[in-house]
Amino acid sequence: MKLVVLDGYTLNPGDLSWDGIKQFGDLQVHDRTPESQIVERCKGAEIIFTNKTPLREHILEQLPDLKYIGVLATGYNVVDVDFAKKRGIMVANIPGYGTASVVQMTFALLLELCQHVQSHSDSVFKGDWAASPDFCYWNYPLVELEGKTMGIIGFGMIGQKVADVAGAFGMNVIAYSRSQSNQSHRKNFRWTELHELLTDSDVVSIHCPLFPETQGMINKNTLKLMKKTAFFLNTSRGPLMVDQDLADALNAGVIAGAGIDVLSVEPPSADNPLFKAKNCMITPHIAWATKEARGRLMGIAENNLSSFLNGNPVNIVNK
Repeated sequence: MKLVVLDGYTLNPGDLSWDGIKQFGDLQVHDRTPESQIVERCKGAEIIFTNKTPLREHILEQLPDLKYIGVLATGYNVVDVDFAKKRGIMVANIPGYGTASVVQMTFALLLELCQHVQSHSDSVFKGDWAASPDFCYWNYPLVELEGKTMGIIGFGMIGQKVADVAGAFGMNVIAYSRSQSNQSHRKNFRWTELHELLTDSDVVSIHCPLFPETQGMINKNTLKLMKKTAFFLNTSRGPLMVDQDLADALNAGVIAGAGIDVLSVEPPSADNPLFKAKNCMITPHIAWATKEARGRLMGIAENNLSSFLNGNPVNIVNK
């Protein structure tokens, strides 16, 4: 049985092993695959793994042997799942592997906005502290989180863990979600509508999936509802926000700052407007990428495939 990994480098740049998947057949691993080479590389394959390489209808219809697509991520919009279903191709994703790492990154960005640790450290090493007439100084306003309100858009596993950490900081938490589960165990928590969340929050952190109805939900109209002192965080999906609108809001002082790990197009163009935006922290989509999280992802991908081959498929997104 032929198995193909189309873009394995970001999951495993060399510090993990493909052996768990290799046991199931003849495995071919490609670091990256341009669209022009997808069909050639996948001819005869029954199993394909992809992270960000798109598998659209015009590609899938040229792969008659294909039975299973393993998406090496939680989001699966890179695959035409409806057409795959029509062809009897099962598509599985990887839920839950990166929750702890994404939450950690969310607060790394928030704390950097509050404390500007790197900037102050750079200032010290330039000699500014040694030249200071006082025992301390700061180059940016410093912000304490206790008593502030964290607004969380999307309240799945990641959103709930963000709420846990926010509570540990002494923050009040409000949340907006399509489904509202019982959260009676939480102190200083309430459900709210999106409009109220944006107007009442000191920090807005988005953790919802990317669907047509959520694409671009953070835009000039929603950003202007936020406090001028508020921070916006996105460690979820880039297209949930409109890059230009966020850059304009930051530059005009509509909001105070942003910490983002994703952009609407990745890799971004060199002229992305957020690269010149005021008080904007950007990291290159690494919230998911700790070795621990990637190891869990690899293990779940192996288990997904094993379960499929044994006739008990799990994590199927196109039933």
